[in-house]
Amino acid sequence: MQTDKYQTGRLTRRRFALAGGAAAAGALGAFAVRPTEAEAAQVAQAETGVAEAAGGRFDLSVPSTQLIREKAPHNNTVLQSFAFDDANGHLYTIQMMQGGLRLSGESAPVSGADRAKRGDMCVTKLSLTGTKLGHMYVRGFGHGVSIGCEPVGATAYLWAESDANPDSGYGRAISRFAFKDGAVLDSGSSGLATHRPVPGSTSNQPAVDMLNKRLLLRYRQGDQVRYRLMSLAAVTAGDYTAVYDDIAQAGIEEGEVFQGFTLLGDYVYQLTGTNYTDEDGSNPPSGHGNAHVSCVDLRTGQLVQRSRTEAGYSLGYREPEGMAVQLTSPRRLCMGFASGASGARELSVYYKPQ
Repeated sequence: MQTDKYQTGRLTRRRFALAGGAAAAGALGAFAVRPTEAEAAQVAQAETGVAEAAGGRFDLSVPSTQLIREKAPHNNTVLQSFAFDDANGHLYTIQMMQGGLRLSGESAPVSGADRAKRGDMCVTKLSLTGTKLGHMYVRGFGHGVSIGCEPVGATAYLWAESDANPDSGYGRAISRFAFKDGAVLDSGSSGLATHRPVPGSTSNQPAVDMLNKRLLLRYRQGDQVRYRLMSLAAVTAGDYTAVYDDIAQAGIEEGEVFQGFTLLGDYVYQLTGTNYTDEDGSNPPSGHGNAHVSCVDLRTGQLVQRSRTEAGYSLGYREPEGMAVQLTSPRRLCMGFASGASGARELSVYYKPQ
């Protein structure tokens, strides 16, 4: 995954005031200095008039459990992100298209570098044990930092960034489309709804909470990264009214590489880290990796927990890639990891139970 260069730990004035300034004292520790969650919820509800969402929090210090290990998606590139279809029992992954493919309408094979610049990606449908069930290609969409899945009956509608910026390969909008095995879908196609909740923003990335029917947009505006929480049905209808708005990204330390996020209730979970280096490098396998997970309360913009994870530490290469919530009982906070040799990448998923 390319480095996401736009991290910021600063809060907006409105969010800082709402949090009482408590987050600033310890925003990058394992637990931020803060009012209790009940107190924060009361303040946030009084300020916004929005009741606390269902779902509750995940404890990031809970040990991780393996769900899927070292399974191959359709293309041989690194996993970027994934989402669950909890209604039908499937997993969807997204990755950059591999180089050398020639699809319908293309006069010649296209290199991997050009695919990345164009925002061409591969979506794979898998069983919950990692068996490949189908794939499709989406061209001109973006980089796949995060996707969401909205099942409607037996059909999985995927939310992804779209309208890739040719200068960066990241999406300037988001789109909803039905997964169709073997299809090739182009950003801007007739019939494909393109949503721009924050006009003029770049690096648009969605996460979907099917428990509360909400969509969280991560986007860049200027040199800042923000979150905007909205109703899923409203976004689908073209109404981008915010539940919570202008939430500055928090809990990411300087120099960390952002690798994905997910949403449950009023909380956003974020994943950072890089692939293993050799033992003489900055991220050797013997150190079990630099992957961190953090949790931010969207009602206050406040960091509530941050923890390093060694999930999948024995994987070769091991690059953290993507997050998703699985609505099992208990619910699971899932983290993705890419592994394997270049040209033969595999994916693994580990989770923390609620």
